[in-house]
Amino acid sequence: MAPSMVSAMTASTSHEASQNFGEVFTRRWVVDALLDLTDYTVGRDLGSLVAVEPSAGSGAFLVPMVERLIASAALHGRDLRTLGGAIKAWELQPGNAATLRSDVGRQLLDAGASELDARHLAHEWIIEGDFLLPPGDDLLTFDSERVEADVIVGNPPYIRFDDLSDALAAEYRQRWSTMAGRGDIYVGFFERGMQMLRPGGRLGFICADRWMRNAYGARLRALISERYAVEAVWQMHDADAFEAEVSAYPAITVLANRKQRDVVVLDATREFGADSARHAIAFAASGAGEAQGPGFRAARLDDWFEGSDLWPAGGPKEIRLLEDLNERFPTLEQTGGDTRISIGVATGADKAYVVAPGSVDVEPDRLTPLVMADDIRSGRLTTPRRVLINPWDDEGRLVDIKRYPRMARALAEHPSVTSRFVAMKNPDGWFRTIDKVYPGLAEKPKLLLQDMKAQITPVYEPGGLYPHHNLYYIVSTGWDLEVLGGLLLSRIAEAFIAAYGVKMRGGTLRFQAQYLRKIRVPAPEAISSEIADRLREAFRAYDRDAATRAAEAAYGLPEGNL
Repeated sequence: MAPSMVSAMTASTSHEASQNFGEVFTRRWVVDALLDLTDYTVGRDLGSLVAVEPSAGSGAFLVPMVERLIASAALHGRDLRTLGGAIKAWELQPGNAATLRSDVGRQLLDAGASELDARHLAHEWIIEGDFLLPPGDDLLTFDSERVEADVIVGNPPYIRFDDLSDALAAEYRQRWSTMAGRGDIYVGFFERGMQMLRPGGRLGFICADRWMRNAYGARLRALISERYAVEAVWQMHDADAFEAEVSAYPAITVLANRKQRDVVVLDATREFGADSARHAIAFAASGAGEAQGPGFRAARLDDWFEGSDLWPAGGPKEIRLLEDLNERFPTLEQTGGDTRISIGVATGADKAYVVAPGSVDVEPDRLTPLVMADDIRSGRLTTPRRVLINPWDDEGRLVDIKRYPRMARALAEHPSVTSRFVAMKNPDGWFRTIDKVYPGLAEKPKLLLQDMKAQITPVYEPGGLYPHHNLYYIVSTGWDLEVLGGLLLSRIAEAFIAAYGVKMRGGTLRFQAQYLRKIRVPAPEAISSEIADRLREAFRAYDRDAATRAAEAAYGLPEGNL
């Protein structure tokens, strides 16, 4: 199989620099499932098609592809010698390419090919080179012939841009518009693969699903939404899909060069295996709406999410719920009342700016009470134990440091303040925090959320404290924040975070602004006083079950389903 997880890679654009690859092998049942999902099946005349493996590695995909091609040729009366254009498999490592040609040659010899024909086909099928750096001005050319594919399958390399040389990363980005930000190069494999697809052709990859729920995947999601169709998304986070344990969250994604229609969504558990995959393939072919089999839940959705927005994860029931709520309700910041989600202040030097009251000699009007993650970790607001040395005035401007000599001395004692880039760039403002301290924010009532936590746990802060940078906050003049707190305490709100957020090991969720902004809620004026009272009471009692039942009523959902 393709080298799917690459621990490090440094290369020049000519690939003369050394490269270190760590290979992880895809289990055979996963390969067979992808081949079935992309309709690369023996009953089809595979000799009339072009199949591509973009990162062949040790042959986990290529060897089964050749098996199926040989069987299909026998079934459809094709001479093996006519199959030269039926497979294009790229492999970057010369040693792997040589081994693959030997392995494929043996398959052909066993099928009755002559030694000369076997050698010729093996060399024609296996291309030693970088799939993302095709020769010629036409990015879809190989040996002056346009490569158009009916099926593309594989496990593209999982390599962070940070692990590439600057020159190679720049060349990739120049060629492939979706390779933006600090992402992974498999994004480019999706882009080039899709551009190769003939009308009706399919691409099926198993790889980490980070691109579905990260900013760096936005261009790829937009490209898919604009020109291609999503046919299947199998979430394989807990499934034993590889021969070795990997730290990535994998998913099977099948795309097609056609208009968007229905989508099969599957959530696999730890018990998902070969038998489960066969049941899931049968469900996908059946046209049925829902299925539950050994180690999985699956459903057929009528459509898929549009544009560059994040794709949700989770079980079919949860995704259907989110699809419904996305259509019927606004996001938090769309509910009016100047509702805003943001993050607390980053100082750039917490040891200097974040201090215990009375521990430093600073002018009293330069000290702002600070609320930190430790102050809300229990789910309740405790007495804050830190203050912020605040260099910003009530107009949001830096103070005149000459008027505050005690603050100047306290901060100047810290090289972490005076030697910062921001201090070098602007010597007159050397004492500033990285983020501005916004006037009036401390005094506003707010809901606070700790960034990393197992469950969504909003905490009410009645005003008087400024949030630290590891806290996210919500302020609003249009909401009773305790009513909103009840909605956010519910499992409905948590479902949005779990679906759209990048998950941490151990089930920890990230409550960052980009994910909080995905939460859909009824407009405050649309919530009856009776339901508002229930939400408020549930929030005050921190009763997650009561909050969920009240939220179901607010959303117009049957109570007791979540």
